[in-house]
Amino acid sequence: MRTKAAVRRLIIEIVGWTLVLAGIAALVLPGPGLLALFAGLAVLSQQYEWAERRLQPVKTAAYKSAADSVQTWPRILMSLSGVAALAAFGVLWIVSPAVPEWWPVRDSWWLIGGVGTGATLIASSLMALAAIIYSFRTFRGVPDPEAAAERASIDDD
Repeated sequence: MRTKAAVRRLIIEIVGWTLVLAGIAALVLPGPGLLALFAGLAVLSQQYEWAERRLQPVKTAAYKSAADSVQTWPRILMSLSGVAALAAFGVLWIVSPAVPEWWPVRDSWWLIGGVGTGATLIASSLMALAAIIYSFRTFRGVPDPEAAAERASIDDD
């Protein structure tokens, strides 16, 4: 029985910290950073009180960001353009075309990562598209999107 608890704790640690690190990286790289950070803290909150305390502010920030992102058509179109570009880069990585003439460094540095990187980019674009659709359906046209985001964040608890 004690071994089962230790294995559960180890799995929570690995999954939680992996998501937290991926979320932090995705704040500056392509991908849903706040979403991954929130998911990692949610997993770690099963084990740690400090993670539970930090969960609500991240959740609130994610909802506010989601609400802000769909308040104007230029923001929506830019977000959708980003999704399309991310998916296109993913396809480019998978197809892995020949190294272009203008590439200034060794050929082996062209599109590092191959299929794994491409699949991750496409998965990120699909998650981003789902987040845009959710935000549009939840927050678009709401008179006070910040208050709605705050309420949505609290209501989910």
